[in-house]
Amino acid sequence: MKPPVSPENPTGDDAPKREIGLSLDGDKIDGGAARGVEAIKNALKTMPGSAGVYRMIDDKERVLYVGKAKNLKKRVVAYTRIMQLPIRIARMVAQTVRMEIITTHTEAEALLLESNLIKKLKPRYNILLRDDKSFPYILITEDHDYPRIVKHRGARAKDGSCFGPFASAWAVNNTINHLQRAFLLRSCTDGVFSNRSRPCLLYQIKRCAAPCVDRISKPEYDQLVDICRDFLTGRSQKILKQLEADMMDASEKMEFEQAAMYRDRIRALSQIRSHQDINLEGVEEADVIALHQEGGQSCVQVFFFRSGSNYGNRSYFPRHEQSAEIPEILSAFVGQFYADKPAPKQIFLSHEIEGQELVENALGINNDRKIELLVPKRGGKRKLVEHALTNAKDALGRRLAESATQRKLLEDLADKLDLESTPERIEVYDNSHTQGTNMVGGMVVAGPEGFMKNAYRKFNIKGDIAPGDDFAMMREVLTRRFARAQKEDPDRENGTWPDLCLIDGGLGQLGVAREVLEDLGIEDVMLVGVAKGVDRNAGKEVLHIPGKAPVRLDMKDPVLYFIQRLRDEAHRWAIGTHRAKRGKQMGKSVLDSVPGVGGARKKALLHHFGSARGVADAGLSDLEAVDGISAALARKIYDHFHSND
Repeated sequence: MKPPVSPENPTGDDAPKREIGLSLDGDKIDGGAARGVEAIKNALKTMPGSAGVYRMIDDKERVLYVGKAKNLKKRVVAYTRIMQLPIRIARMVAQTVRMEIITTHTEAEALLLESNLIKKLKPRYNILLRDDKSFPYILITEDHDYPRIVKHRGARAKDGSCFGPFASAWAVNNTINHLQRAFLLRSCTDGVFSNRSRPCLLYQIKRCAAPCVDRISKPEYDQLVDICRDFLTGRSQKILKQLEADMMDASEKMEFEQAAMYRDRIRALSQIRSHQDINLEGVEEADVIALHQEGGQSCVQVFFFRSGSNYGNRSYFPRHEQSAEIPEILSAFVGQFYADKPAPKQIFLSHEIEGQELVENALGINNDRKIELLVPKRGGKRKLVEHALTNAKDALGRRLAESATQRKLLEDLADKLDLESTPERIEVYDNSHTQGTNMVGGMVVAGPEGFMKNAYRKFNIKGDIAPGDDFAMMREVLTRRFARAQKEDPDRENGTWPDLCLIDGGLGQLGVAREVLEDLGIEDVMLVGVAKGVDRNAGKEVLHIPGKAPVRLDMKDPVLYFIQRLRDEAHRWAIGTHRAKRGKQMGKSVLDSVPGVGGARKKALLHHFGSARGVADAGLSDLEAVDGISAALARKIYDHFHSND
């Protein structure tokens, strides 16, 4: 099979050749290509012939491409042979004004660095993994005499054992529920635990052993924790057999309550295994990664198998050129996917990938153990891969259908609003506050692929605004949004400028928006105010367009429903942001403003005096008596609360 064309293989056998005089996107590249080639040649003069990573950078200091090489000089020199490059790569060379080089000891280290830089910098010409959200794990804590079992996201916890990943919050919550029924481990916070005087509801429904009120001894609780860890690390069959033996033994001794307890544990653990969609004997720790390509787009389906159980699956849609081939896409995906998360012992792939041995070595370095990349050809493992391929095909089909429907809605919206062209980016604005407090603004973004949640923005209102002045709030939000856009993307090359702005409100809000854009000298952004009708009922919205008569759409018009969805999403985002700010404000303590009092000292003060008011009313000698509070700090605390006495 001929190698696919990419910036890492710019002279592939199938690369389309072209003459220098060919225009690209209406622009001649001769001058730009010559400048780009010259910049690369200048970089080659001091470039080593060792392994490393190179970055191609344009005149605005944006990284165009990140690549790796076993021999930097041999790899990069290929970019100077402009007539042998495919058009896309020639365009990249034409935009290059300089290069940056980082050398590494080995090619595997270069691959790891390349993957991390791609995830961080998101270069235009690289294959990019998108929607890479964090995965939930099960965490058994180790910083308390009685460990708790909880859901965990983010960085791996230092004081605890993490098990996963799980594909969704539902999967991890469901598993924790069954584990609590089986092992009765607590899930409450340490603060709740230390203040209990009687068992909580979880004890009553047999999902906690109530160690908080000594309903179980510490050795017995520790034994349950150890068995739970064993189950989560793959020893499930051994534990189930032991529980069955214990149940039979208790039954023979006529200890029926004890036997019933073992029976309930067996049922709970069996449900964890039986509630999986697909399982395979002998697969304890593996990921299954399958890619389906259609219509110039790709879907990668990832299934997670841990402890002999299927922890769910997730779909990914990497960004790439239509000409990119499956081995190239899959190789880039694997490198970026495991750049910031641990890899399992085995990874089953649907296709062979570029540099498979190199990727294995890189993953091994990153995980301090051997990692195998396998492409099963037959048997149960192949069935797992085919199952993942089917899911990838179905997910891509749904996405293409949704994309087509979304595109049709955007086209109809342009027609109904008499826009010059179909909008590629719609921004919707709304504000939220509670009686003028905790004022925030929200912006949501939608495009041909639906809501673009990574582009959402929130605005904490900072100006000197009268409480509840919605017009002033909208003015501040739009001024900050577009002033920043003018500063960061004045040439509108990054796709961050909207074609259409929907303002939640009537003529007043729309008038404010028009004034803001006029003050900033912006004339080509379409504004539409979405106002509810006289009765403020959904379906009777009036669309206000500057210089035109108001537009009223039929209640059954799909475009009206589409506009309602956009407005409701902006409303949801603004209210959610406001509630988060309000909740944070409510959770603040008067001790937070005391210099030198951090979390540990605040906890000590509250534990000693019982409340923040008690701290404020305390005498100097009382403050000095608190553990961890020095005489100097006690004086600061006392002066803080008594400065006006």
